[in-house]
Amino acid sequence: MALKDILQRAGNACEFCGAGDGLEAVDIAPAGEIALCPACRGEEDVQPDHWRCLEGAAWTAEPAVQLAVWRKLGTIDAAWAAEAREGMTLLPEVQGWSETPLAVEHRDSNGALLAQGDTVVLIKDLVVKGANFTAKRGTAVRGIALVPDNAAQIEGRVEGQRIVILTEFVKKR
Repeated sequence: MALKDILQRAGNACEFCGAGDGLEAVDIAPAGEIALCPACRGEEDVQPDHWRCLEGAAWTAEPAVQLAVWRKLGTIDAAWAAEAREGMTLLPEVQGWSETPLAVEHRDSNGALLAQGDTVVLIKDLVVKGANFTAKRGTAVRGIALVPDNAAQIEGRVEGQRIVILTEFVKKR
């Protein structure tokens, strides 16, 4: 859908908070695109109370917005957010999408897609807390495991120790 069509549907306002500046289309897979302001896209720091706007946005009839609100409420660690999420009446198609877990993509420092069992190379010295050693730059880590719910972390063996490594410090071999 073209940005102008999304903005027209949204009334030229952020579909979460209603702001009118800096609107861009954001893809909410598999539902489609919605219009969000920079704050709701996560490009600006906001006060925790900013997200209370989701309580009103939850009542939308637009499936993509409803799915985005449901997902965002699930990331907020506050009683009001859990209550708002539980109280949502999801459209049938949104209900199906909400039951499908998001695919987490692990990418190295260069943006290459990582897979279970890949070999990566450390691009910087890493102090391994609790093991009293430093994993040196250039060390190959073979047979990595992907952390299922965190795209920024992988696991692997370095010097016989199983450690968690941030993907920003590795490159695929």
